[in-house]
Amino acid sequence: MWILEALDTVTFHALDQLGIRSWDPGQLWGLLTAPWLHFGWQHLANNSVPLLVLGFLVALSGARRWLATTLVVAATSGIAAWLFSPPGTMTLGASGVVFGWLTYLLTRGWWSRDWKQVLVGLVVFVVYGSILWGVLPSNPGVSWQGHLGGAIGGVLAARMLHAHPRR
Repeated sequence: MWILEALDTVTFHALDQLGIRSWDPGQLWGLLTAPWLHFGWQHLANNSVPLLVLGFLVALSGARRWLATTLVVAATSGIAAWLFSPPGTMTLGASGVVFGWLTYLLTRGWWSRDWKQVLVGLVVFVVYGSILWGVLPSNPGVSWQGHLGGAIGGVLAARMLHAHPRR
């Protein structure tokens, strides 16, 4: 992402056009590119630490679960931003993935019934729980829609990957 932002900077922000433009069916491919691009260095820096920490914690469950979780949360975040943002709005950034990984870590213990994962979820909540307020409309220019979609995707991924069959 840092290399992409450097390329974006030297091309006078040409990559910013590869995001999700809401309500434009021709821009749905932005679901694949938007999480990896950012609106400037500060935007990328704000996402980097939680992305590294939460991504590492999700990766401890294994590469397949990390990949599955990432795909689910990126898709739900992008679809929510595309569907629920005002028409023509451009959305970029990995914060939807951050919100998805956060809710995945918070809820997977519930579905797995594993006390170690519940404990990890509690620690993650203490450290990062306050960012959950970002799923509510607050700051203009911040896609609460993408945050909410990612958070929903994290819960869905936890259920899909950790739910025990009913006995």
